[in-house]
Amino acid sequence: MILNRTPHPIRVYEWAREDGNDDLDAQLKYVIDPEPEPARLATIELGTQADGIELVEFGHRVDLPRPQDGVRHVVSLVVALALAPRRSDLLVPYSEVRNASGTVIGCRALAQPV
Repeated sequence: MILNRTPHPIRVYEWAREDGNDDLDAQLKYVIDPEPEPARLATIELGTQADGIELVEFGHRVDLPRPQDGVRHVVSLVVALALAPRRSDLLVPYSEVRNASGTVIGCRALAQPV
């Protein structure tokens, strides 16, 4: 089972799908609808440097259930990269599909960051 822990539907297209097409259904394999609570990284603000740059600690998971046998989660790349050393059940959209305006509308595959 694959659960979508991003805030938007994940559209997975055939590898042959070319960019620049505004038809959302062309060569669409399947859609994974989002779960009610997206996975996000918590942040801890550590203060502001003299030059105005904020010091922020990232990497604490939020709203992501513990690993379960047979369940994988699609998350944002930033969440997956932060948690990859500790989680093998996280997937990310891979090989983005873009419409005529260059906006990402889906992907051609799901990948497991290692």
